[in-house]
Amino acid sequence: MRRSIIAGNWKMNKSSAEAVEFVLDLKKKIINVDDREIVVCPPFTALSAVAKALDGTTIKLGAQNLYFQDSGAYTGEISGIMIREVGCQYVIVGHSERRNIFKETNEDVNKKILAAQKFGLIPIVCLGEKLDERESGSTFNVIEHQFLGSLKEIMDNKISKLVIAYEPVWAIGTGKTATPAQAEEIHAFIRQLLIKCYGDKAASQIRILYGGSVSPENIGELMRQINVDGVLVGGASLKADSFEKIVKF
Repeated sequence: MRRSIIAGNWKMNKSSAEAVEFVLDLKKKIINVDDREIVVCPPFTALSAVAKALDGTTIKLGAQNLYFQDSGAYTGEISGIMIREVGCQYVIVGHSERRNIFKETNEDVNKKILAAQKFGLIPIVCLGEKLDERESGSTFNVIEHQFLGSLKEIMDNKISKLVIAYEPVWAIGTGKTATPAQAEEIHAFIRQLLIKCYGDKAASQIRILYGGSVSPENIGELMRQINVDGVLVGGASLKADSFEKIVKF
């Protein structure tokens, strides 16, 4: 059985002090939750402080991005080894904001997945369509194109060491949410792509998260879907009270 993941993507929010205050509060609120993985993904500047604050807890630490080179003259970038050394176990790769604002391609995402796995990090690989793509009936084509391009050359023995997140771009930060049926439809499609490319065993192990205006109000219904193995939470992960409710769905 796949273990659920509840991951919070804080994006460009919270100073180090605010981040530590948050996790100190959160770990008291969810101290007895042990049947699912909980991940927080602060900004780079808060990773080290949050890692120390999480010491001794089961809450995992994730970064929001990485660069695919190990080191070098890449001003402003962060490598996988740097992320791992501060205590990260997860890293978000190919988030829609990286793809759309910073113009990351499937090739970029693929290189980042390989770099993350090289240093023992678990990439949370994001896929998702824009509103105009959904309205034009292109959703499945977009998801398949991103899937095949992003996971290119990921070896069979490495595929189970990643997480996929379906995040419809039209539902991120808009207050709109894919219905549970819409989420399940795409998650099931991604599962079939995994079966086709990697076989039944690997496909049954890989967790697929939903991301897009997740809230305490919709988490229960989303998590009742067969192929929804967790959520990647944005705005609702910034407040301990709302994130607690999502964690305890």
